[in-house]
Amino acid sequence: MYQLAQVNIGRMRAPLSDPLMEGFVNQLEPINALADNSPGFVWRLQSSEGDATSLRVYEDDMILINLSVWSSLRELSDFIYASAHRDVMKQRRQWFERFEGVYIALWWVPEGHIPTAEEAKERLEHLQEHGPTSYAFTYKQPFAPADSPQAAPEPVTDECMV
Repeated sequence: MYQLAQVNIGRMRAPLSDPLMEGFVNQLEPINALADNSPGFVWRLQSSEGDATSLRVYEDDMILINLSVWSSLRELSDFIYASAHRDVMKQRRQWFERFEGVYIALWWVPEGHIPTAEEAKERLEHLQEHGPTSYAFTYKQPFAPADSPQAAPEPVTDECMV
């Protein structure tokens, strides 16, 4: 049995303490709580503060990482595009610069596996270098787990996707 890992990164327009980031910071707790209670949610990367904003995995301290595990692509997509998270995504350009290169990657993990931030970075780099494969893919070009007899899930399309 497999679960879906997802990572996305973004470069902030200002430090989290800057008034420019206040709208983003104010929505962290409610959106994280929404994720935690969404169907299909399994796990998310977080520090003792309850989010991942203090974790830095890139040399650029302005890059934030979001890493989570879900039961399926459909359940992750429902959270991202059919919940209050969608409204936050519509505002993301207020807080985050347009990112050059790949900033979202998906991959299948064995049930119970908790991906590390380093693993997530590796998946993003692989996707950047090789395009979508079963090792790291996108919402628009998903892959089924390598040993799954089922066909790949239908691609997710939405006006919010960049």
